[in-house]
Amino acid sequence: MKFSISKDKLVEGVNHVMKAVSSRTTIPILTGIKINAGLDGITLTGSDSDVSIKAYIPLEEDDEEYVSIEKPGSIVLQARVFSDIVKKLPSDTVNIEADSRLITRITSGSSEFNLNGLDPEEYPRLPQIEEENIITIKTDLLKHLIRQTVFAVSTSETRPVLTGVNWNIQNGKLDCVATDSHRLASRSVAVESAENATYRNIVIPGKSLNELSKILDDNSGEAVSIVITESQILFKAKNLQFFSRLLDGNYPDTDRLIPNESKTDIVISTKGFLQAIDRASLLAKEERNNVVKFRTLSGEVEISSQSPELGRVFENVQAEEIKGEELKISFSAKYMMDALSKVDSQDIRISFTGAMRPFLIRPVGDDGILMLILPVRTY
Repeated sequence: MKFSISKDKLVEGVNHVMKAVSSRTTIPILTGIKINAGLDGITLTGSDSDVSIKAYIPLEEDDEEYVSIEKPGSIVLQARVFSDIVKKLPSDTVNIEADSRLITRITSGSSEFNLNGLDPEEYPRLPQIEEENIITIKTDLLKHLIRQTVFAVSTSETRPVLTGVNWNIQNGKLDCVATDSHRLASRSVAVESAENATYRNIVIPGKSLNELSKILDDNSGEAVSIVITESQILFKAKNLQFFSRLLDGNYPDTDRLIPNESKTDIVISTKGFLQAIDRASLLAKEERNNVVKFRTLSGEVEISSQSPELGRVFENVQAEEIKGEELKISFSAKYMMDALSKVDSQDIRISFTGAMRPFLIRPVGDDGILMLILPVRTY
């Protein structure tokens, strides 16, 4: 194998696939990056057997030449070392050559490294996914979708299925739900799919979605193609493939948790409310679960918290609208701030069904997003 490549393109590709490489894997070869030089360009692959990422660097794009291949072939190199080396090479072009003993020579400017490679034949093959029933979604929408749901997944492994986000697709609509059983976030969007494409109980690990979100390019304006199988999901963007395994198990029926009626409704400025909760949480942080108290007054709401060691804080926030019964309720400041910081609209509507019942947060003017939080018993 012998080729030369633009350093910037190589660094970008390596950064993408490094997100799938784990140092704690039980399969030693997965601590490496597989480099494959084909006649049409270079493919880099990183995997930890849960997530696999393939980055492709074409010979040329938009009339710029990125890669010149003298001899096709492949090699696996230690990911951490290779990644550190390519970032620090002195010249804009990198030459990489591997011989029959798997010794790999990397030269750039006056610098030369010789690395011991591993046999590419031993590298696990990525799942072969039949690409039928492709679902298409705009990149920026997918990133929003992940941001607005993945924060609510569980971090505890006691119920592994709750560490993922549940996707259901039907009639060109994608519904995403995440819950850790104390709070819930859901988002619905329209996607392009075959008429009969129906998928239920697709649970994608939260970690996978976070990594995917980091490597998707906001400004590409391109769409992402999604292919779903029994145990895997594949996201295909330009020059990038991201595979993730799906979580086993049935996701709980979250529709039952969502109250149908409300006794108190409040419309309030998202930013003003978020900042007030943030200030109240300064004293609540010391307490075991960061609880703030909330009550309705005429035309405004009062937010308060106290700590025996530190003191008390009160703040009144003007509401746009308050309807229904008077209410006193306590909740986790962290959960409330997590939810509010994901809402892009100016005002939110909060619907309460009593002091000990879950309450709903919705952006005004957007029915596609819904957050639910369970209150804390203090009053």
